[in-house]
Amino acid sequence: MENEEDKELDRIRRAKLQEMMKKSKIWEKEETVLNKPIEVTDATFEETVQNHSLVIVDCWATWCGPCRMVAPIIEELARDYAGKVVFGKLDVDKNPATSMRYQIMSVPTLLVFNHGKLVDKIIGASPRQILEAQIARHL
Repeated sequence: MENEEDKELDRIRRAKLQEMMKKSKIWEKEETVLNKPIEVTDATFEETVQNHSLVIVDCWATWCGPCRMVAPIIEELARDYAGKVVFGKLDVDKNPATSMRYQIMSVPTLLVFNHGKLVDKIIGASPRQILEAQIARHL
C-alpha cells in the first residue's frame, strides 16, 4: 500500500507533466485545431496540410465582404467537426506564394486537402448547409 508521501509525489508529477504539456507547442497546436481554425501562412501551409488527414483552408482577404459572411460559418464548422477536420485560414494578401500556387483568383475559396492532396476547391460564399454537404463527401 502506498504511503501518503508517495501519493503526494505522484500527484505532483502528474501536475507537472500536465503543465509541461500545456506549455509545449504541440499541445497548443492541438488545442487550437480542436477549438477553432488555425492561421495558415506561406511558411506553415505545407506542414499544415501534410500533418492532418483532412484539412480545409479558407483563403480570404480583409477587404472581402463575402469572406466576412463565411468566417462565422467556418468557425462553427471547426467546432462541430473538431477531431475530424482541421480548418485553416489563409490571408491571400499576406501569403501570395500559396495563393499563386493554388491559383486563387477569387475569395473566399476553400481548399480541401485529404492526406496532403488537393481534392476539392469551393469558390465563393455558400450557406452552411451547402458547405457541410461538400465537406461530408470527404469524411
